[in-house]
Amino acid sequence: MDKSKRSFLKSKRSVRRRLPPIQSGDRIDYRNMSLISRFISEQGKILSRRVNRLTLKQQRLITVAIKQARILSLLPFLNNEKQFERTESTARTTGLRTRNK
Repeated sequence: MDKSKRSFLKSKRSVRRRLPPIQSGDRIDYRNMSLISRFISEQGKILSRRVNRLTLKQQRLITVAIKQARILSLLPFLNNEKQFERTESTARTTGLRTRNK
């Protein structure tokens, strides 16, 4: 085989398949916080299907479960850590501007 044909052949590396993120026994429910929290980013956003490696049906069920948990106050709508940092920094700057009489 000459070199020009050899470059088009697929490499014979073993392809290692990742385990699916949701097992067959896992129940997608708004009360299953350990499962739901795996599909939320640090900012509190729902991760995309491509990132999660879920099927369309599983992603829809996860999305509905996350939204139900947010409505029932089991999950926050936003991650407030950065919001608190902003309020502290604005409090410092406004504190410098006020005059003590």
